[in-house]
Amino acid sequence: MVDRSVPRHAQHAEPAVQQKPHSHHYRPYVPPPPRHRASEHPTRQPPEPEPAAEPEKAPTERRRRRGAGVGRRKAILGISGLAALTGGTAFAATPSGQDVADWAMGRTDYDPAADPASDGNPGRPGGQQPSTVRTYTEQNESYMASAAGDALRGNIPAGGRRFSSPAIAAQATKVTVPTALAFDPVRHLASRLTFGPTQKVMADVARIGIDEWITQQLDPERIPLTPAEAKLGDLTTLGMSIADLRAAREGLEAKGIRADEEMVQATIARQIWSDRQLFEVMVDFWNDFLHVPAFHEGSPVLRSSFDRDVIRRYALDNYPDMLVAANRHPALLTYLDQSASTKDELTDNLARENLELYSVGVDGGYTERDVRQAALLQTGRAVRDDQYVYRADKHYIGAVKIMGFSHPNITAEGGEEAGEEYFRYLANHPSTARRVATRLAIRFVSDTPPPALVDRLARSFTVNRGAVKPLLLELLSSSEFWAAVGQKVRRPLEYVVATYRTLGVSPQTPASFRAASPAHTPFAEGMRQLQARLQELGHYPAGAPGPTGYPDVFVAWSSASTMVGLWNEAADAVAGSRPMFTYQRPEQLVGAKPPKTAGAYVAALAQRLIHQPLSRREVDAITSVAGVAFGAAVDASLNGAAVAVARVILASPNTC
Repeated sequence: MVDRSVPRHAQHAEPAVQQKPHSHHYRPYVPPPPRHRASEHPTRQPPEPEPAAEPEKAPTERRRRRGAGVGRRKAILGISGLAALTGGTAFAATPSGQDVADWAMGRTDYDPAADPASDGNPGRPGGQQPSTVRTYTEQNESYMASAAGDALRGNIPAGGRRFSSPAIAAQATKVTVPTALAFDPVRHLASRLTFGPTQKVMADVARIGIDEWITQQLDPERIPLTPAEAKLGDLTTLGMSIADLRAAREGLEAKGIRADEEMVQATIARQIWSDRQLFEVMVDFWNDFLHVPAFHEGSPVLRSSFDRDVIRRYALDNYPDMLVAANRHPALLTYLDQSASTKDELTDNLARENLELYSVGVDGGYTERDVRQAALLQTGRAVRDDQYVYRADKHYIGAVKIMGFSHPNITAEGGEEAGEEYFRYLANHPSTARRVATRLAIRFVSDTPPPALVDRLARSFTVNRGAVKPLLLELLSSSEFWAAVGQKVRRPLEYVVATYRTLGVSPQTPASFRAASPAHTPFAEGMRQLQARLQELGHYPAGAPGPTGYPDVFVAWSSASTMVGLWNEAADAVAGSRPMFTYQRPEQLVGAKPPKTAGAYVAALAQRLIHQPLSRREVDAITSVAGVAFGAAVDASLNGAAVAVARVILASPNTC
């Protein structure tokens, strides 16, 4: 069942009251409290004082009670809250309540690994599948639960098949769904596999062919860096390791330089100016899927390494290795408080998100008991001095079973390897394959992905053990991809980046520019301004504050205020509002010999900006903005209306 009351986006709607805590609804990061998070549960009362410590047990008895200390503090706090909820002794009179109480108070016949109410919350019994507790299974699905979503579902192409190559699929596929766009396979490919078509990209695809262009994009190391990418050297922290950043922290802070901010700025720059466009699109995709926010506790030292060593390292490689690397990276472990999870005091944040968000999904078949078992297995993974460490002395020893995965877990030293076996099991699980397939189809095809395509993509993921390139080739060789013209709308970041790309904005600084401050180079200052603007619009690289990442469907971003903000940004870009960059003057956009009549000028400007012709009706509507008739004579500036007309064109549905 889908919850239609879920707000579309925090920027555009008042948040609904959440009756139960949900891992998707994270508060802004604050350092963890000195005691366990159980006391933060909104339905619990402040914890009662802990009982006096029980006498030390004999060594043989301690061995018999292996793991009995795991999470006892948590359970005691949970009991106090549950007692308040259920009228005191009523909870203790229940079988499950008695079990928890027996263990928490030190009785010897309780196994923490078998705890049926793993977090002390009676609303999430251990055997219950989490998706039956939630009212929806995916963030994107919740946003699509609307009249707009129902309308979009009617645009799913009928049928679908795989062809032997993307070029053959493009040639053989007809577009049957409603769209404002003409079917131009080159433009469609450039719209989906880049951050926006440019004259150069369109010419390259037309010259070497669809298949060869895709082949080149799938091998980004062979694509030369652009002159614009050389300016990334102005962002001085990009190549620094965690150790380097830790050593230089005070000096960087004194200069107002943060590595996490420079990571965001470099990502925006690459999206605009890199020729390795498919790679950058996949970096953005994985940043939403295996999401660690750009800004969190420790991010100035940790987050740029996560971008470089996890997301970018495996973006076109394979997902199992990415998930293993993520679970060894201090950025993810710090963000989800994994260091606080030990054999004596368990925290399930990372264990839950590994299941719910980073692999099988909330409807993937796991239960609350599986979450607890996973949390036990993941103990020992920690961060010390901003580096990942494995602490065998903090690892729980004992057999674990998580969904279909089981491990004897008989030594503390072997716990790290056991955990990595588990992560690979998760990454290769059929539910993970289907979840990645669905998200990929949403990103590249439609907000309402065709089920047959999702089935084929999931099969490719499974057969190729999570390899990304075969998965993309399966997608691009499908009729569903080529039939989905006009079925995606750009999100704010994508719109702004695409506008800069189509306008041909250059990062080169004009000779006439004078910096207001010597603290930053003109390029660095320009990227700081772009980052700030995208933050105002609510969408920037890795910017979502919670672990879900950003929604990838149009209805999440369709408020009037967002669209007006984007149109204003487009107008500013046409007018050259950031003077540290080089812009083409509006009258230069249509070439050295601008058309002499209003209709011809508008048609040429549209072809330049959105890379497709307009109908006569559309041209008439746009010339009315300029206040001139279709056949009226105009000068090189469209009689002073070039900026206004360009803004209208960039705000049209034809920019999808």
